[in-house]
Amino acid sequence: MSSLDDFSADDGAAVGGVHIKYLVHCPRQLWLYARGYRPEHRSDRVAFGEVVADTTFTRRRDIDLGQAKIDWVTTGAVVHETKSSRAPSPAHAAQVRHYCLLLERRGITVRGGTVHYPLIRRTTDRPLGRRRPHGSRRRRNPSPQRRRRDRVAASR
Repeated sequence: MSSLDDFSADDGAAVGGVHIKYLVHCPRQLWLYARGYRPEHRSDRVAFGEVVADTTFTRRRDIDLGQAKIDWVTTGAVVHETKSSRAPSPAHAAQVRHYCLLLERRGITVRGGTVHYPLIRRTTDRPLGRRRPHGSRRRRNPSPQRRRRDRVAASR
């Protein structure tokens, strides 16, 4: 399964951050997770990640949206997520974008997100890119040669 078709809002099924992470990381894991298989509760790596998240930013509070739990949101509507990984991953960025979308659906204008990697003392900013409607193209400035050709064609 490589799409979230089974998790439509009509069914009442909630799509959380873990769903997004598994969708990007491993669709098979998403399939298992969606059907209730949760081996990560017995994982030492998951337990370690929870300890890192709990001890790194102690003054911040989680924001529970029901289907997702955001680590925190700062003034100016920037979503923050803490990861215990030593390397950034596309799944981390996808989770932050998903959290931004969930907040925007609730009427909050979000600027983007930041993923914190405390073990390597690094952060990555993820601005919320606005997508153009499907089928629309971005107009590029014509090249100087193209402008000259257009002028010559117009003068004839």
